[in-house]
Amino acid sequence: MTTDRMESNNTKASAPLLAQRHQRMVTKDGHSTLQLDGARGRGLAYLRDAWGILMDMRWRWMMLVFAASFVLHWLVFAVLWYLLAEMNGDLELDHDAPPDNHTICVKYITSFTAAFSFSLETQLTIGYGTMFPSGDCPSAIALLAIQMVLGLMLEAFITGAFVAKIARPKNRAFSIRFTRSAVVTHPEGKPHLMFQVANTRSSPLTSVQISAILYQEQENGQLHQTSVDFHLDSVTAAECPFFIFPLTYYHSISPSSPLAALLQREAPHHFELVVFLSAVQEGTGETCQRRTSYLPSEILLSHRFAPVLARSAQGEYHIQMENFDKTIPELPAAAGSKSPRRTDKEIRINGQHADSFQLSETGLTE
Repeated sequence: MTTDRMESNNTKASAPLLAQRHQRMVTKDGHSTLQLDGARGRGLAYLRDAWGILMDMRWRWMMLVFAASFVLHWLVFAVLWYLLAEMNGDLELDHDAPPDNHTICVKYITSFTAAFSFSLETQLTIGYGTMFPSGDCPSAIALLAIQMVLGLMLEAFITGAFVAKIARPKNRAFSIRFTRSAVVTHPEGKPHLMFQVANTRSSPLTSVQISAILYQEQENGQLHQTSVDFHLDSVTAAECPFFIFPLTYYHSISPSSPLAALLQREAPHHFELVVFLSAVQEGTGETCQRRTSYLPSEILLSHRFAPVLARSAQGEYHIQMENFDKTIPELPAAAGSKSPRRTDKEIRINGQHADSFQLSETGLTE
């Protein structure tokens, strides 16, 4: 569907919210583009949900947080070990020949570099060599216990975050693919909005559910939300039990459909159709969701999708993914146009019947 009538709206003082492609609400890969301005307490809310922040973080930032958290932990306790050595008077002593009345808390901590090295050895439990804590210094034993407990907590949190990020259902959703465009096709002369979705991995998904929301901008600048129902071919069940090959979903554009006026180019404002697919992973039982959106410019009128399933000479089915996004224009008769009017004519030569033919609006037919 084209956006020719959007040019007149661009002359207004405020451009429509969804008028341009880069202003879409949901990207093609399912990410929201809405910006939250003027919200109070956002920083505190983020800190309260540290686990959720790590899950949503990109891997490069995740690795940076992983490295920075351990280095910071080592530095903090290096400072504490250095202060303990200074308070105990160990920095200026000869550790090979200390006074008889002096107990060294940690052997050979004579500089901050040595304190950092000892902190590193303690955290990683790689064994004490030249530097080791003295059992006769209670402060060293207490600080050693505190560092070990906090270090174990940090390792457990970071390790759990890595495992959860790797195993989260969101990663499985990346293998679900929607067609770049939706089409309006006319099976049996009735208009239907249609799109396809494919599972690009061999492992099947179960309990597949499709839902869609139509976001239409009103004259007052508000967004009106309308639910749009889609069905899978002639399947009336709410769920598709088996998702291994590409599925085609239809929406019947009846007079009561929210898309009836929009697809007839009678809508004065822009709209965006957001589609949600939820499925259950067969191996883990977890639910994953994939989203996409279609703008008016991404809905092709009187088109249909090219076939993606083919069968080989051995009888095996093959999915031709190179045809997944290809569309084919429909013939005028398939677009629901009225049947051409035909008129019977006959040819006479010298008053005798010679031949007959039909004259139609589209041409001659035998």
